[in-house]
Amino acid sequence: MRRTVLIALALALTALGAQAEEKTRLSVVTGGTGGVYYPLGGAVANVLSKYLPGTMATAEVTSASIDNLKLVGAGKGDIAFSMADSAWDGYNGTGKFHGKVPLRTLVVLYANKTQVVTVQGKGIEKMSDLKGKRISTGAPGSGTELIALRLLEAYGIDPEKDVKREKLSVAESVGAIKDNKIDAFIWSGGLPTAAIVDLGATPGQKLKLLDHSDAIPSMVKKYGPLYVKDTIPARTYPGQEKDVNILSVWNILAVNEKMDEKRAYAITKTIFEKKAELVAVHKEAQNISLENQLKGGSPIPFHPGALKYFSEKGVKRH
Repeated sequence: MRRTVLIALALALTALGAQAEEKTRLSVVTGGTGGVYYPLGGAVANVLSKYLPGTMATAEVTSASIDNLKLVGAGKGDIAFSMADSAWDGYNGTGKFHGKVPLRTLVVLYANKTQVVTVQGKGIEKMSDLKGKRISTGAPGSGTELIALRLLEAYGIDPEKDVKREKLSVAESVGAIKDNKIDAFIWSGGLPTAAIVDLGATPGQKLKLLDHSDAIPSMVKKYGPLYVKDTIPARTYPGQEKDVNILSVWNILAVNEKMDEKRAYAITKTIFEKKAELVAVHKEAQNISLENQLKGGSPIPFHPGALKYFSEKGVKRH
């Protein structure tokens, strides 16, 4: 009898141990290693794993926005970093998407700065000088690629005919410009972007960033009010001596509309309450604010779980 009781107790303890070890796994799909999405995504994964009981979150390297949204739509990713214009296309099933993706926003993050980068000696002083040059428009399936093609279009530059186009990540683009394999590249990301800092600090490379904010009116007219005028302040990068006038688009964290409301609420709450730990990894996280959430930074609907948290904090739609 005693032996039977001990066996039953051992089995019960084994079962409890197995349950304790079971964790909800969350995949945070980010971007390339040279941008902001990946380190900030790693920080998000870390705080979720640290503060949400029974949760193990990991950050995944990807081609960024468009691919991330497709992964979330297919159930192969849980939390996606994305630019707002890519999310708008995914939600509506336009552009690079073949059908609507069931997306909802959790958090509006920070403004993505579009950066057109070259170096001295390439004969490039303004956007129209890109004609006939070798340029990178970002990794295939990235939000950078989407915005780069729209930006070139606004200047009357056909990316298939008027330039020799490469499709490289920001880190690959910096390597290619150092090796004289390309003349310029377009990148949309936070400030400062580590790979561009590296380029500016490289001996013999004089960094140049091109003004392009005059493209905004035509882009807004065609694609909607997704783009806003912005500035890269002087001395953001080594050798950058003056402000650069650019366009920006907001970044968001997107999830599948089917995500459990309690989980969406817990993720949103943790991101805001542990913001200091995100800022310690990348300073763009300091721009994540409750005030920015319902002001139009997200063109797609918010998840009910996120809205519940905002409501508790007194954040209302404008």
